[in-house]
Amino acid sequence: MKAAGRFISPLCLAAMLAAALAGCKDKSPLDPKSPVTLTVWHYYNGSQQAAFDTLVEDFNDTEGREQGIVVQSYSQGSVFDLETAVKDSITGKVGAGSMPDIFSSYADTAYEVEQAGALADLSQYLGKEELEKYVDSYIEEGCIGKDGTLRIFPIAKSTEIMMINKTDWEPFASEEGISLEDLKTVEGVVSAAEAYYRWTDSKTPDVPEDGKAFYGRDALANYFIIGMQQMGAELFQVDNGQVTVNLPKEQARRLWDNYYVPMVKGYFGAYGSFRSDDVKTGEILAYTGSTSSAMYFPDRVEKEDDSYAIDYIVTMAPVFEGGENYAVQQGAGMVVSKSDKKHEYAAVEFLKWFAQAENNLQFGCVSGYLPVLKEANSTEKMDQVISGRKLTVAAKTYDCLDTIFRKKDNLTLYTSKSFANASAARKILEYHLADKALEDREDVEILLRQGKSLEEASGEYLTEEAFEAWYDSFCDALNEAVGEQG
Repeated sequence: MKAAGRFISPLCLAAMLAAALAGCKDKSPLDPKSPVTLTVWHYYNGSQQAAFDTLVEDFNDTEGREQGIVVQSYSQGSVFDLETAVKDSITGKVGAGSMPDIFSSYADTAYEVEQAGALADLSQYLGKEELEKYVDSYIEEGCIGKDGTLRIFPIAKSTEIMMINKTDWEPFASEEGISLEDLKTVEGVVSAAEAYYRWTDSKTPDVPEDGKAFYGRDALANYFIIGMQQMGAELFQVDNGQVTVNLPKEQARRLWDNYYVPMVKGYFGAYGSFRSDDVKTGEILAYTGSTSSAMYFPDRVEKEDDSYAIDYIVTMAPVFEGGENYAVQQGAGMVVSKSDKKHEYAAVEFLKWFAQAENNLQFGCVSGYLPVLKEANSTEKMDQVISGRKLTVAAKTYDCLDTIFRKKDNLTLYTSKSFANASAARKILEYHLADKALEDREDVEILLRQGKSLEEASGEYLTEEAFEAWYDSFCDALNEAVGEQG
């Protein structure tokens, strides 16, 4: 997999070069007879937490025992709960826990904590040759220090795929002459979704305009950020921490036409908390979501009056027609709290051990996350680890990782650079258009029940004036969100 732009930035590269001359070659400050205890906060739950805890135990019994490091891990619940706990700890809120030695963090949160001066500079504990073993874009994302130094250690990443209810897809595709090839582009998905709406509507000729949605997507913010990259424009242009919103009207119109329009017309849908929930209830057949969501793709469709088993298909996420093959790079890394050399050194030693190919793939095979070392990103290496460690891997998770590994050479991963108020900007991307689409679809459904045709019911929402009004409102909201920079 390639970083956006394919190369590590000059500033980050300079930090890597400086690391080769830093204290990473010094004698270990650790003493096995007097172990250092490290606390780790994360947001893993269920099988992911079990997999993480198993590796922590393995570390404590092997490398940790040898070096004098004991790791204690604690789940803080959700990502939001973890971020709240960290911020409460930093600000000294009454009742807050002490700052952990290591904690999971997305780049947006890590950037805020770094601005408060609370993160350790990891570059001093990692040499240039070590850093070059990691996927370039993962290191690039973590270089958020003011001097370009590494502050976020990559331990697991994800991207997006498309998953399809194969059982219900096949009769529709066969009758309508549609293939998986048609779903490779965003526009192709919209076309297929319209065909599916018409096809399902035709099954009940006595009930007009009761077609069903075909597709949905999680994380609409990714649709905007990656869609813009695919169309040749970077949405958030960041220079020295200052950001400019770049949303030309031409690209914005394509984003509108290929999400809002099919949502309002009922070709797309969003009903439950996640689109995998909507597949389970039979509301949609396909969705774009994170590789780590593969384990949640249902084995059955469960309706009020019917339940049946379904098979699945995993494909790459669609790309805008004529666009470059960008895909989102996402997933939290680990950051180390600024403390003393002994604790920081021990924290990096644990993280490096966790990132080793065999350990990282063991975690990824359960969680659906991609490994962070270049050598680990292959189906062949994954098969070796599964066989060597006798792992039981869910077929959906395996197929998801295998799909990405086999396409990685033609895939460019991208994530926005860090900037102040990035979280606020992302919320605008996530909800501004999505909420409008859901509200307007409800109005259209009322008109449909009154006997209007789909075109009549949706017409007023799809005019040029409607787009212009949304575009102005959206740009204003984004600029307001990023404009509160210090």
